[in-house]
Amino acid sequence: MLGIADYSAFCAAIVLFLALPGPGTFTLLTSTAKGGFRAGAAATLGVIVGDQVLLWLAVAGVAALLAAHPRWFAAVQYLGAAYLAWVGLKLIFARPGQASPIRIEPHHYARQALLITLLNPKAIVFYMAFFPLFIDPAAHRGVLTFATMAVTIAAITAVYCLLLCAFAGMVGERVKAHRRLARGLERLAGVFLLGFGLRLGTQ
Repeated sequence: MLGIADYSAFCAAIVLFLALPGPGTFTLLTSTAKGGFRAGAAATLGVIVGDQVLLWLAVAGVAALLAAHPRWFAAVQYLGAAYLAWVGLKLIFARPGQASPIRIEPHHYARQALLITLLNPKAIVFYMAFFPLFIDPAAHRGVLTFATMAVTIAAITAVYCLLLCAFAGMVGERVKAHRRLARGLERLAGVFLLGFGLRLGTQ
């Protein structure tokens, strides 16, 4: 289909990639828990924009450049690990009544999700190594092929993430009634983000 080797497998791979627990997932859940569905939707927008930036950078040949220079890729890994660890620590040690390390305003959620996506080595590796496998050299149509893949990724990401935010929003309304539980979940999210940062930084 339009230069894509196996479109159905490509869609399935995107869903699998989204379903794997990662920094982006916890960012969406935390955003929704703190600011409701609107904040989750804003974070979803940040994830989509980040994905599109990585995709088109890969198209422009940045993926090949990073593959040829491991130190550059390692620098991106360390930046991503440091940012995730910083957000995680802010969540863990935030005091009751203290300003949240993640602001309520939707545009702040979008910005955080965008940064986490851009600095997420898992996403970078996906576009560097996995994404090119679905391009059919014999039937490739240039920009049309890449644009089709970009739109498909954006559409599937939007549907999946918004459904996840809607579910988290329903659960969040009950959680807000129990401040201790809400604080515990916030710290748990911080622990996961810190864990991702440490794991990525030591690989």
